[in-house]
Amino acid sequence: MWKHKTLTFKPNSLFHSILQTRPKSQSTSIPKKLQRVRDHGYDNYMEVEKKTRKVLKFQALILSHPSSIVSVSRLEALAQRGLGLKQLEAGRFILKFPHVFEIFEHPVQRILYCRLTRKAQLQIDQENQALLAQVPDAVTRLRKLLMLSNTGRLPLEHVRIARRDFGLPDDFEFSVILKYPEFFRLFDAKESRSKYIEVVDRDKKLAVCAIERLREKEYREKGIDAENIRFSFIVNFPPGFKIGKYYKIAVWKWQRLPYWSPYDNISGYDLRSLEAQKRMEKRAVAMVHELVSLTVEKKITLERIAHFRLPMDLPKKLKDFLLQHQGIFYISTRGNHGKLHTVFLREAYKKGELIEPNALYLARRKLAELVLLSPRKVNVDRELVSYRRGGETEEMGNVSRAFETEENNRQDAERGEKLQSDFDCDDDCDYTDEDDDSEEVEGAGATRALSD
Repeated sequence: MWKHKTLTFKPNSLFHSILQTRPKSQSTSIPKKLQRVRDHGYDNYMEVEKKTRKVLKFQALILSHPSSIVSVSRLEALAQRGLGLKQLEAGRFILKFPHVFEIFEHPVQRILYCRLTRKAQLQIDQENQALLAQVPDAVTRLRKLLMLSNTGRLPLEHVRIARRDFGLPDDFEFSVILKYPEFFRLFDAKESRSKYIEVVDRDKKLAVCAIERLREKEYREKGIDAENIRFSFIVNFPPGFKIGKYYKIAVWKWQRLPYWSPYDNISGYDLRSLEAQKRMEKRAVAMVHELVSLTVEKKITLERIAHFRLPMDLPKKLKDFLLQHQGIFYISTRGNHGKLHTVFLREAYKKGELIEPNALYLARRKLAELVLLSPRKVNVDRELVSYRRGGETEEMGNVSRAFETEENNRQDAERGEKLQSDFDCDDDCDYTDEDDDSEEVEGAGATRALSD
């Protein structure tokens, strides 16, 4: 079991004595460049996320067809064209997850077809219900997200790319933005001809950061000194992170440094002084902290954060900037061959799970459970189904389940002709994965913001 190093602060007199006796060559500022220390708990989480992300793309391929059934050969062609997979790679992939995908033989054509299992369909229904139930919370999250911007507006496309992270439905432009005109305004920018979302009213009741509520909770429950906790963050370093004496002093000084709230308007302040620059750097940490706190799973890719860099006054080299604060955030490179960087909020997780899970997060984790289930258990499930149906063979049981329709009394030949018309798909119904645009395209565009 991995043990995290939690930074605890001693009385102020001890720090003052250390500051007086330390050599002048030692610095008490947080180093600008720190090597990333791996935390296997978060990396293992992302290894499962890598599989579920690919499973979601195949699910979208299948659900885009009539009756949510597609021939294996057609699925192979779409996967090669839309997902960039090699020949036979799609078939090998779906065979790895029999609890999610089911392959069966057509009773008339004798062709292999693929569909989602009953468990996978139930998981999709559960996630859709949770998504609709939390729309009021998603409205609040979107309002707070827009309030983090200096101008109170963000490009619609950037929000669309991150819609899954913030728990927004796919049609949020109509079901959220246009449905609540008292909160949002959608308009076209003349200079860029792009759509923007703007918050109508900055509600002061919403301008409270998650870290502020957590500070109040820590103060009331643990009785920590108000002066030490007033501007502090929860710091929990990964295992193996070296905490030296002078680094500890630097973090203690940084914790007590005042800063402006991410929701405050700082246009009237003079930001040229060294003190103002330090406050702005800490405000940037608070900004990323609040941005990640607004997500459903308390994690978001660094490339998607880069889309909000200019409206939220974030530094250019985001990766190096966040590596200075590895006790607050964890950056994982697992999940997409190191091309994407996922930022976790460390205080929100414990032993690889959210401390305060929500219904949408739990529904999404159900898919991860199906992915991790052993394929050997599939045969047991099929034998149980066959036994309940009066001793049907496994093959006939699968075929009968595959073609249950409202007209069960028709003959197999008539049902086969009907399914043939449903299975045939024109070349025009090609599949385009929006998640590919949101990850690969955003990675190509936002990487420049990370490396500048």
